[in-house]
Amino acid sequence: MLRFPAPRTPASLDSRNDSRNAPQRGTHDAMATPWAAVDAWMARPRSPRQVVVWLGLYLALAANWPLWIELARIGGAPSVYLPSIASMALLTVCGTVALLSLTAWTRWMKPLWFGIVLLAAGVQHYMLSYHVVMDPTMLANALQTDPAEVRDLLSWRLAFNLLWVCALPGWAIWRVRLLPQPLLSQAWRNGLLLLAVAVVAAGGAMVMNRQLAPLMRNNVGLRYMMNPVASLYSTASATIRPMFKHSRRLVPITAGTALGASYAAQSKPPLFVLVVGETARADHFSLNGYARDTTPELAARQVLSWRDVHSCGTNTLASVPCMFSPLGKLGYEVRKDDYENLMDVLQASGLAVFWLDNQAGGCKGVCDRVPHASASDQLEDGVKAALCDGDECLDDVMLRNLDARLATLPAERRAKGVVLVMHQMGSHGPAYSKRSSPDAKRFLPECTSNALAECSHSELMNAYDNSIAYTDRFLGKTIDWLKAQSGHYDPALLYLSDHGESLGEYGLFLHGLPYNFAPEVQKHVPMVSWMGDGMKARRRLSSACMTAGLDTPLTHDNLFHTVLGLMDVTTPSYKPALDALASCRGGDAVAAR
Repeated sequence: MLRFPAPRTPASLDSRNDSRNAPQRGTHDAMATPWAAVDAWMARPRSPRQVVVWLGLYLALAANWPLWIELARIGGAPSVYLPSIASMALLTVCGTVALLSLTAWTRWMKPLWFGIVLLAAGVQHYMLSYHVVMDPTMLANALQTDPAEVRDLLSWRLAFNLLWVCALPGWAIWRVRLLPQPLLSQAWRNGLLLLAVAVVAAGGAMVMNRQLAPLMRNNVGLRYMMNPVASLYSTASATIRPMFKHSRRLVPITAGTALGASYAAQSKPPLFVLVVGETARADHFSLNGYARDTTPELAARQVLSWRDVHSCGTNTLASVPCMFSPLGKLGYEVRKDDYENLMDVLQASGLAVFWLDNQAGGCKGVCDRVPHASASDQLEDGVKAALCDGDECLDDVMLRNLDARLATLPAERRAKGVVLVMHQMGSHGPAYSKRSSPDAKRFLPECTSNALAECSHSELMNAYDNSIAYTDRFLGKTIDWLKAQSGHYDPALLYLSDHGESLGEYGLFLHGLPYNFAPEVQKHVPMVSWMGDGMKARRRLSSACMTAGLDTPLTHDNLFHTVLGLMDVTTPSYKPALDALASCRGGDAVAAR
């Protein structure tokens, strides 16, 4: 029997039509709002190469404002700086896409992409806030920043700047769907993208060479402002490159080291304190002609202050190992191996040597082979409460329990002489207001924010000058302690800062710019000396001669040889020509005083 389908009723037809049309109407309704339309567009499947191209364009626009602002400042007129901005924008986009092309894969790349965006946002914040550039030295210095210093750099402004740069790409990276592709297909397509942007960059550079060549030659820092290209390069240089370097051997320099003739007939051993300052500017010491009286304690103790001294670097990581090295700045920077330093030579001579640190970052390897300690170790609770804020302590903490610390050194070495190195917290920024105690704040009101550009110039100067005044008071107390030891020792003190600081000049803050184009204020450092009568007599030093030489140009290169000459330590690495006191020592110099 033949069976025919039942005729469709209008109701059944409507039901079928409704079932077919229901999703379409739902999609249409969802697309009715602009946000839903954008969200749906972002969620479309895309290749990872599309993602990195869009990401490169976004970062060039949103994370390179310091570069565009600097180009506008250099150019002056729009007709000059707009072509420069266009040229640098092309190179920045190409460089960013080229780097990101190495990450254009379909699996596990989203967290890496967001991490790059976060890095670019953070770098831009600090470049805008402090006008620093992220060269490899700055990145290496930043990686050694301790938690207390990190807290000083955190602010609501940082959170806001991270949010406005990261929110949009973060949401887009999360929403985008990546098209699955075979591994080999992804590899050749990524290579093709890399080749394409390299050709575009090379062609653009050739066409715009006439504008770019003098611009980059005269403004070397611009290359470190291309974000995130420079940041990624510097990060890799500071973290990955050391893993591929050959293992450095330690070159000994202490062979033949001995104590000089002054020790044979000494009635009292020498006690020498070397204070390594932090972030102090020579032009903010009233001893050197600064209008404000920032160093009354040192002036009252009739110290000597050299007025033309320059540092080896512009940050602690570069300067401290260099200033203790026998190689000098040029030799230190091109060395292929590590060398023993001033501390090793002093210890090899038989003297008692001790390094006392008030920086969580430590001595940067200088004190690794000699007795050393952190100033915050073994402090009573009351002292910590008075002088410390968490892991950060005021420099006065180094004077606590000092006699007990030195008493732990071998007695036979102390009988020959003692060298004590104190590494200050000094004027470490940006939290300058934390570097002085309430009773030492002579200049008010002071800047209490770590966003220095938000403070008035006078408030910033007050906070920094208070930190210098506190260093002055600390050095005065240290000299008084040395005077109290004169019954048992022949005492002396030398203070030398590791580098200077920018305080808004040319729109720059903090320190750490590459040395060749860093401003003078980041390299011109104070150097102060106090000599007890016993030390001047045993080394036959002429006060008049030393005073007459205070305008002699000196650098960190002189420290190694000046200390060895003052302590009468003979060693093959000592160079009399670099001893700042050599000409003021001996019979002729004493007769001339």
